[in-house]
Amino acid sequence: MRALIIGAAGFVGGYLIRELRSAGWEVCATCLPGERVTEDCPVHTLDILAKDSIVPLIDEISPDVVYHLAAQSSVSVSWKKPQLTAEINVVGTINVLEALRNVQKKDIRTLLIGSGEEYGFIREGACPLTESEPLSPGNIYAATKACQGMLGEIYARAYKMDIVMVRAFNHSGPAQAPIFVISDFCRQIAEAEAGVRPAEMSVGNLSAKRDFTDVRDVVRAYRLLGGKGVSGRTYNVGRGKAVTIQYILDTALSFAEKEITVKNDPARMRASDIPLIEPDVSRIFEDTGWRAEISMEQTIRDTLDYWRAEIREA
Repeated sequence: MRALIIGAAGFVGGYLIRELRSAGWEVCATCLPGERVTEDCPVHTLDILAKDSIVPLIDEISPDVVYHLAAQSSVSVSWKKPQLTAEINVVGTINVLEALRNVQKKDIRTLLIGSGEEYGFIREGACPLTESEPLSPGNIYAATKACQGMLGEIYARAYKMDIVMVRAFNHSGPAQAPIFVISDFCRQIAEAEAGVRPAEMSVGNLSAKRDFTDVRDVVRAYRLLGGKGVSGRTYNVGRGKAVTIQYILDTALSFAEKEITVKNDPARMRASDIPLIEPDVSRIFEDTGWRAEISMEQTIRDTLDYWRAEIREA
């Protein structure tokens, strides 16, 4: 199998390259000018907003599976830069789909990576969420990802394209940017342990409940969906069990090597925050046999160890 990962310089890209290569896949990747892909594979420069450059690249590589990872993936950034988020996540996706519709190879499978945030303002009693639950996005990032999934469904039906949609719930692990909660907490703890900052942490809303999965489990799901997913279907990818952000904080603090106080920071509160998001993951298990295997505690411990090493080397 030959895969093309579009947008491989991000957090998930390196893990996906490693996962596919370990399974014997041939992997090529793209990134923006000035970006760097962390894993060893052929890398091509590509901006999905430069639509005329996509077809020649796909024709050159002739992949069996395309993983579309290129996105503005931060909820907080989407509030600050809504237009940029829409351009990358919606217009960029249209450019990729149009390119795939017009390439020479007609049997390419495409995975569009969306988000559990798409479910948004969830009706009472709806959790765990099945893929048929109506979408009601509660933030700008989620709205663009919901649009991406709808576009995928339209192209799959109208043009008989082999497209699989994914709604990936929160995933974390070593090397994730600290704009995401587990990495943020772990970095603050590591900095406090090293004396880089006072022995205190700033936090936002701790009552929200979210489903967290290790990124190493998530990319295994992507690999399996690349081979066993049903064309035209949408799949939830997550642990299937939501926990509070307070639980994440308490677990991270339990691994700290010194006492750290916690302070609420109003600046960390989002303009809109959904109380509970939890997926039903039975569909992906039925079609591929996938389920999350790495414990949340292990993810947090590994992420904290990553930040400890980063700070020591700084």
